[in-house]
Amino acid sequence: MAKLSLGSTFSIFHSRHIRPPLAGCHVTKMTVADHHPSLEVVGGACDRFLQSLHTNLRLPYNPFPLIAWNRHVETIFASFFRSIPQVRLRRECLRVKDGGSIALDWVSGDHRRLPPDSSVLILLPGLTGGSQDSYVRHMLTKANGKGWRVVVFNSRGCGESPVTTPQFYSASFLGDTYEVVKHVGARYPEANLYAVGWSLGANILVRYLGQESHACPLSGAVSLCNPFNLVIADEDFHKGFNNVYDKALARALCKIFKKHALLFEDMGGEFNTPLAANAKSVRDFDEGLTRVSFGFKSVDDYYSNSSSCDSIKHVQRPLLCIQAENDPIAPSRAIPREDIEENPNCMLIVTPKGGHLGWVAGAEAPLGAPWTDPVVMDFLEYLEQGASKTGKILGNSETVQRSSGELHHIEV
Repeated sequence: MAKLSLGSTFSIFHSRHIRPPLAGCHVTKMTVADHHPSLEVVGGACDRFLQSLHTNLRLPYNPFPLIAWNRHVETIFASFFRSIPQVRLRRECLRVKDGGSIALDWVSGDHRRLPPDSSVLILLPGLTGGSQDSYVRHMLTKANGKGWRVVVFNSRGCGESPVTTPQFYSASFLGDTYEVVKHVGARYPEANLYAVGWSLGANILVRYLGQESHACPLSGAVSLCNPFNLVIADEDFHKGFNNVYDKALARALCKIFKKHALLFEDMGGEFNTPLAANAKSVRDFDEGLTRVSFGFKSVDDYYSNSSSCDSIKHVQRPLLCIQAENDPIAPSRAIPREDIEENPNCMLIVTPKGGHLGWVAGAEAPLGAPWTDPVVMDFLEYLEQGASKTGKILGNSETVQRSSGELHHIEV
């Protein structure tokens, strides 16, 4: 089956803003030359993080000829033709409190090869996505090649993760994220934890950062192609060519649902399992199953209360957000620019092109890693270098004590 990585697996066709420095922080003065004018770079944390990214951001964003002339062409090309790095993974099935299961994919052999204090990077793919997707594999191999311990968080039903209860995951549900971060932190208590999320995974990650706020055990995070406002994203999903993505994502969701349909046989109340099983759009699926599972009165209520745009103001850990101006799935007008500019822990980079999870540009274009990968790694390594010098120092110079609670898990 062909794949289109809109944070998912499915088939188709078939002014930089500079804020005053924080008290007690040494800040190097930035100049206009610190990023190329083809990029929009804003955020309250520019004065802290921009210098660490100057190698990539001083160069113009040059999309690959022919491919990037159209946002849909770039999105589809990256999904169908981008290389998929081969890597051996070791799967761990984590049983969570409600009886549900999550598949964590670690790089095989790292538990012996890497020291216990090696930085840990948790990857959160997008809707129906998993460790098999090309954008996930490229980030995984890039970070692992630099000595990072990497784990892919495959949500319930995604990446062949088992479904053991009549509940999937959603944009609103943070319970599994809490348990995964707690579990990984308990397994490697000497390591700093970081996370990268794409598309819906980015939305969930930013909501988690905002919810945890000062208590967040992560030392930093990166959000890529985040829809931010799910109401706006839903509006755009029903326009023009975007309907193709909508129908394809719905097919992917239906496929996962039908695979585990027996678990949902006796669901009563407002559940509409026939609608979920035969959904023609993501909205149909969310109406039949998702919004009822998580207690929302309507799909619009679910989208409104599950958007990460309202979480930015509460983020207290270093956060880099990267978006494409022409993203068909994560509209530029949904980016909470004002809140990002006012938060001293957040920085935003917007590229003029890139499509959704495309970014076919940079040294490895057109078949290699997306333009974003080296930027992400520069940011994470800058944070880790700072943390190693000062201890587990996070946003606004706070120290976090990690939970050492253990969760039941089985190896498969």
